[in-house]
Amino acid sequence: MAGRLGPEGRSQAIGRLRETVSPGGELDVLIVGGGVVGAGAALDAVTRGLDVGIVEQRDWASGTSSRSSKLIHGGLRYLEMLDFRLVQEALQERGLLLQRIAPHLVKPVPFLYPLSHRWWERPYVGMGMVLYDGLGLSNGHRTGLPVHKHLFRRGTLRAAPSLRDDAMVGAIRYYDAQVDDARMVTALVRTAAHYGAHAVNRMRVVGFVREGERVVGAHVRDLETGEEFDIRAKQVINATGVWTDETQRMITERGQLKVRASKGVHLVVPRDRFQSTVGLILRTEKSVLFVIPWGRHWIIGTTDTDWRLDKAHPAASSKDIDYILDHVNQVLRRPLTREDVEGVYAGLRPLLAGENESTAKLSREHVVAHPVPGMVVIAGGKFTTYRIMARDAVDEAVRSMDVLVPASVTDRVPLVGAEGFKAMWNRRHRLAGGAGVHVARVEHLLNRFGSLATEVLDLIAKDPSLGEPLPGADDYLRAEVVYAVTHEAARHLEDVLTRRTRISIEAWDRGVSSAPVVAELMAPLLGWSEVQRENEIAHYLKRVEAERLSQEQPDDATADVARLGVADIIPVK
Repeated sequence: MAGRLGPEGRSQAIGRLRETVSPGGELDVLIVGGGVVGAGAALDAVTRGLDVGIVEQRDWASGTSSRSSKLIHGGLRYLEMLDFRLVQEALQERGLLLQRIAPHLVKPVPFLYPLSHRWWERPYVGMGMVLYDGLGLSNGHRTGLPVHKHLFRRGTLRAAPSLRDDAMVGAIRYYDAQVDDARMVTALVRTAAHYGAHAVNRMRVVGFVREGERVVGAHVRDLETGEEFDIRAKQVINATGVWTDETQRMITERGQLKVRASKGVHLVVPRDRFQSTVGLILRTEKSVLFVIPWGRHWIIGTTDTDWRLDKAHPAASSKDIDYILDHVNQVLRRPLTREDVEGVYAGLRPLLAGENESTAKLSREHVVAHPVPGMVVIAGGKFTTYRIMARDAVDEAVRSMDVLVPASVTDRVPLVGAEGFKAMWNRRHRLAGGAGVHVARVEHLLNRFGSLATEVLDLIAKDPSLGEPLPGADDYLRAEVVYAVTHEAARHLEDVLTRRTRISIEAWDRGVSSAPVVAELMAPLLGWSEVQRENEIAHYLKRVEAERLSQEQPDDATADVARLGVADIIPVK
């Protein structure tokens, strides 16, 4: 099966990583960090023919890569900064993802850019849109998206009836793309595993193995069992994002890349809270605010503020929520209130530090460094350009190898679920009839798993009860929970409710009513005792309570204290 990451696969991967200390058994490349860049680097390296391991201290995408704006875009604001190369690179990657690499996960989405000034703004923004469309075509390939279109006030209100008449004189409609970021990372890891990478989550690097100045591996602790062992490799790639400074300090104090964390907060509100067929991009005094269609919801964000507190659990404060609501309400006929917010999440962007004190103006460019022999560090960048970052990191790692390593091929490697997706989409009514489920359920599965949706349908065929929706989260089926454990490396209740599904931000109760059923489905697959099952549920409920409490606090410091009231889940021995 394509890249199956279940409990058995994890045990096999650990077995191979333990063997690396044997003579001649070392890996070619060990990647530390299971976000989008680390997962991309694992896929890049293994598809060049290298022997690759990747470890992540918590869950795949549990840091920055599951808490983004969920956009695949060039970044209009970077045009204004005259960073044309970054925009062009991102738009070319957008085209690859839409058409070849992940068409089942990356989808076109229309946006309106409202115009509030009558004379100068339309030609100014319009020229930017011409450039934006043109840069997307500059590699000679189709973008797969329509070009921008000018709308006057009447056309704008037809597209977005809930906008205030006096909030704009017209708009420009353009297209970008969106993605479920956590599912994208899971698909990258699964694809890497399909080609032979040894992938293990819940495996923390506690130190690096050295021979003189050279890094020759890492000392790791399995957080599921507490066992520690060494993994040896010819090259180690540090792709730890906002934790880059901490992991670098394990090996050297000199020549470090400096990374600053910028907090971005997003709100999730029901789709019926205002009428619009398109998303919105709004200018603020600091940056831009997106209103993004997300199934039966809107995602509204983001903030851009310096964060120097706990990096594992960045907390959204009351001030953050008010900032977003205040800005979006400036253009809505009926203002949104706190009661309209069904979900909140906060993530950290890893920005390359500079002299500028404003995180909004720090670079989204990435940098690759080789601070000591055997260790490559990749930092900066953005989700959309993960593949370029991964390629550059692996290029640097193989440069010092004594064998000729082929060039990157990931621009031509579809992720698991991509092959056959479009044909299967065209057959979705037949699939639904054969499986005995509504076609809307099949569409939901195809958009999450691509052509691998048949594996989820097979589970339902064997046990029809798995075709039932989860309580409090009707969009998701019980079969998806089972599949998350057997195929997608979910180890804990939180993994399923926050990343394999997005119940924690999409459900009004943030997954509280789903938690007992999900835990019951997971328990036999992971060998949980009754104590562990209850522990998982209790931990998740406390996590939800702590996040709600943090969102009532006035500032970052008090929100951080509230969120840290719940420690990470620890398996019962």
